[in-house]
Amino acid sequence: MAKFVMLTTLTDEGRKTIKQNPERIKEVNKEVEAMGAKVLAQYALLGPYDFVNIIEAPSNEAVSKVAIALGSRGTLQTMTMAAMEVEQFISTLKK
Repeated sequence: MAKFVMLTTLTDEGRKTIKQNPERIKEVNKEVEAMGAKVLAQYALLGPYDFVNIIEAPSNEAVSKVAIALGSRGTLQTMTMAAMEVEQFISTLKK
């Protein structure tokens, strides 16, 4: 399965939701799994982004579906990037 880095920024509505129900973060992770992807790691951030998620998904299309579904709620914005393990990257360069 492919890995992706998803940076998220909460909107005003998203911040209100998280403040009222912090466990909502874990509920969203379960929804991501129901869409065919899996959150491997998640960190809250200080700075221009609120969260970084390492996601595993079967394809670009699958993670795109997740990003659009989450973003369409109006509670967050995402930036998603494909990721490759360094060993795989090095192996690719040697070919």
